[in-house]
Amino acid sequence: MSQCPYSHGNAEQWHDAKLDFSNDMSYGDYLDLKRILSAQHPLSEDHNELLFIIQHQTSELWMKLMLHELRAAREQLKQGDLPPAFKMLARVSRIFDQMVHAWAVLATMTPSEYVAFRPSLGQSSGFQSFQYREIEFILGNKSVPLMQPHAHRPELLDGLQKSLEEPSLYDEAIRLLAKAGLPIDAERLEQVAPTRTLRNDSVEAAWKVVYQNPSRYWDLYQLAEKFIDLEDSFRQWRFRHVTTVERIIGFKQGSGGTEGVGYLRKMLDTELFPELWSLRSTL
Repeated sequence: MSQCPYSHGNAEQWHDAKLDFSNDMSYGDYLDLKRILSAQHPLSEDHNELLFIIQHQTSELWMKLMLHELRAAREQLKQGDLPPAFKMLARVSRIFDQMVHAWAVLATMTPSEYVAFRPSLGQSSGFQSFQYREIEFILGNKSVPLMQPHAHRPELLDGLQKSLEEPSLYDEAIRLLAKAGLPIDAERLEQVAPTRTLRNDSVEAAWKVVYQNPSRYWDLYQLAEKFIDLEDSFRQWRFRHVTTVERIIGFKQGSGGTEGVGYLRKMLDTELFPELWSLRSTL
């Protein structure tokens, strides 16, 4: 048997690290790196296109983890088991923080570098991300028209339709307020609306009681602050997004047909948990 050309030396000099993986699973095997690292296919010869692709692919991986955590957190709220949900929501907030910092890498791209490969994008745009759309749906910012870009992919459309019809994370939290004996309008309590969450007086009044009596409603108080942390991080991600886009393309139309920066700026005004923000003016 011929000796492996890379077998010089022994494991001792590498602190007993395992070096032979001919019959065992390696790090690359476990992470399926062969497929992941071969999933980048620039359509131009421009040097900077790879940065653009990797930026958005890594964002989609983080969003996959976000959905994993948000779905699980919603289930914990449904069951009334809040402590595990706190950890999951905190993790989602930190993922948004990670994605905020990632924009700094894309921001190294100049306008002239971007326009060199932009024609390769065709009509594709982050606006069409089905994972991002589902994140917004589960957080309560729902919209039937925004499902249309996925109509050609039945499996994606079915997933979004399911998310549209399910209670949002915030809907489940409002049900917990009612279970705690706090009065919530019956219509709002049963509502699973296919639109963004709208402010409700009874919900704000209930959260106000929670904030005024934190020791009595400690878990709900902590849940409210986890929601605020999450939306705070989400807003920062959105702001960094619009700033990066303006830095690179100015006020040009987005590649997917949106008005670009104008559309993104409008999204900055969207509130996911409106009562938790408005009550701060009355405490």
